[in-house]
Amino acid sequence: MDSGSRQQRSLNPSNGKTIEKPKVVVIMGPTGSGKSKLAIDLASHFPVEVINADSMQVYQGLDVLTNKVPPHEQKGVPHHLLGTVSPNIEFTAKEFRDSAIPLITDILSRNQIPVIVGGTNYYIQALVSPFLLDDSTEDVDESCYTGLSGDEQADLEFDSGRDDSNYRYEDLQDLDPVAANRIHPNNQRKINQYISLYARSGVLPSKLFQGKAAENWGRVDKSRFNCCFICVDAATPVLDRYVEQRVDCMIDAGLLDEVYDIYNVNGDYTRGLRQAIGVREFEEFLKMYLSTIRNNGATESIDAFLNPVSTNTHDETLKEHMRAILKSSGNNQLKILLEGAIDKVKLNTRRLIRIQKRRLNRLQTLYEWNIHYVDSMEAISCKSDESWAADVVGPAVNIITTFLSDKERMVPKLEDPKSTSKEPIQRDLWTQYTCKACGDKVLRGAHEWEQHQQGRRHRKRISQLRKSQAFCLAEQRQPHSSFKS
Repeated sequence: MDSGSRQQRSLNPSNGKTIEKPKVVVIMGPTGSGKSKLAIDLASHFPVEVINADSMQVYQGLDVLTNKVPPHEQKGVPHHLLGTVSPNIEFTAKEFRDSAIPLITDILSRNQIPVIVGGTNYYIQALVSPFLLDDSTEDVDESCYTGLSGDEQADLEFDSGRDDSNYRYEDLQDLDPVAANRIHPNNQRKINQYISLYARSGVLPSKLFQGKAAENWGRVDKSRFNCCFICVDAATPVLDRYVEQRVDCMIDAGLLDEVYDIYNVNGDYTRGLRQAIGVREFEEFLKMYLSTIRNNGATESIDAFLNPVSTNTHDETLKEHMRAILKSSGNNQLKILLEGAIDKVKLNTRRLIRIQKRRLNRLQTLYEWNIHYVDSMEAISCKSDESWAADVVGPAVNIITTFLSDKERMVPKLEDPKSTSKEPIQRDLWTQYTCKACGDKVLRGAHEWEQHQQGRRHRKRISQLRKSQAFCLAEQRQPHSSFKS
């Protein structure tokens, strides 16, 4: 298959010449759905090379906790940006884009197909969307910036790289209260970026998302690449059970050793690898565990802490003791803290699944991404290789084959079954909504507000409030004399 068949032809309106757009395959989906496995299995059908787009797997270390595909399971398929970045730096969406573009060019030059794989959607947006074609702000009507940081961020932030300035949240409120409503008051990195952007361009951050910029934000029709988006997905309860089992397997595979090694009482949990789910959850346990050892341990244990020569041996002893705590009978305080940390990892992973699913839905409904869904539910539920081949690999191969043969318009768009919208949702992306019924929970944008209102927890809370109010009204109407013993 020649490289020309992997390009999309389009006309340059300025000179009428044909421009070739590189073709790339993008595999998306929530954690645990099988993205990495599908990418590797595609190598049996196409000459592929994988570019990792997981914001934690890019870092060196925590191979078990971040669920990196080990070399023996990669089946000889080249993987790029997997465990290559220093764990102590912040690898932004802009840096991912700047690293991935030359990799794509290099892969195409070898007549291979670049396959972008990962659940970090803001990495993928930064790579394929037009708002990061360049870093200039000369024409803000034609370009805008994005780059979410962490799983708690909204889907509408830019990333212009790191900035060492130290502005206050109040400064941003005074400058641009609309933009200030989009971020948490403690998100220092975004505060710096917003104000620095204004200092460079003279344009308020919120203004970047008005007019044509608001229309084009998140769109891929003017992307530098011709993309085939495939989402591996499964029902949320199925993924919940799977990731809980996976956390247990990670514990057996050495997760506790990894979090022990990365633990630092003065560590910065807002940058680099320490942001990963599964690190901070163990902080309280490790703090008490090491304090207990220091205060109550044998003399030789204390000496080992002070003697660098014996540090490695002592660390191995402490790791072994941690595993023994987890397997011990009884409910001492350390075991309770350790089991609680593991439960938090499972809870936060389940929350991540929901965040990823919401973002995928936004890409499809708000920005009209043509995402082709393949269902891995049966394969995950039954742990069936036959179902995996039939339900996931087969449909994905058919979609990619059609895409590479320049017949992608003939590929049926497999809609997310939860998505019933036929028209793009009106893009109210900046308005802040507050739900009093749910404890003053803050929602950003009309779409997020509508999704919240349709959520089970919100509806349950509203029902409870209505029942409570009805009971209070009935009690007020009922004379006390009518109650009889």
